[in-house]
Amino acid sequence: MTAKATSESARDIPEATVARLPVYLRALVTLSESGTATCSSEELAAAAGVNSAKLRKDLSYLGSYGTRGVGYDVDYLRYQIAREIGQTQDWPVVIVGIGNLGHALANYSGFRSRGFRVVALLDADPDRHHEVVAGVDVRPFDDLEKIVAAQGVAIGVIATPANAAQDVADRMVAAGVRSILNFAPVVLNVPEGVDVRKVDLSIELQILAYHEQRKANA
Repeated sequence: MTAKATSESARDIPEATVARLPVYLRALVTLSESGTATCSSEELAAAAGVNSAKLRKDLSYLGSYGTRGVGYDVDYLRYQIAREIGQTQDWPVVIVGIGNLGHALANYSGFRSRGFRVVALLDADPDRHHEVVAGVDVRPFDDLEKIVAAQGVAIGVIATPANAAQDVADRMVAAGVRSILNFAPVVLNVPEGVDVRKVDLSIELQILAYHEQRKANA
């Protein structure tokens, strides 16, 4: 399948399904590593934490990979989902903001194992430019444009304070980055055609606190 065909097929998959595909992939990796060669939709759904009807509906958007009475070939389905979400490709990533969170992201081995290659760590603070994190030199933020051009950066990660995030996003977009993962607690304004995924850890904790409070008051 060509890159164009993959992109076109991805547009036909509901966003909610796209969000669950990595969860299915993680479950399949676990099943494969445990020696499981085939699994039923019920087994895969249980491993992924969803109901089996939803899983079958989601996988129907990818094609028919199950065999009645046998189930799914774990390694084959794993490959098909990985291909659909682009994990069989190499994705150069740049991380901007090398504070505590930036350090943690740079050291996260899950990026490398899933096809995301951190090619640069950037920070505006000159005191950080002597640092090496996970084998990568921390470089000045002003190097962003030439790094994006030289490395073909596909994804930018923002781990800066909130007041710097919009400027960083603007520079990324101007340099040609079209996908941004934002950890800063702020809503970014970006042009049409630029995808932003926001990860707000404080909001996730507040949601958990809400459920804890309800349980305590029950």
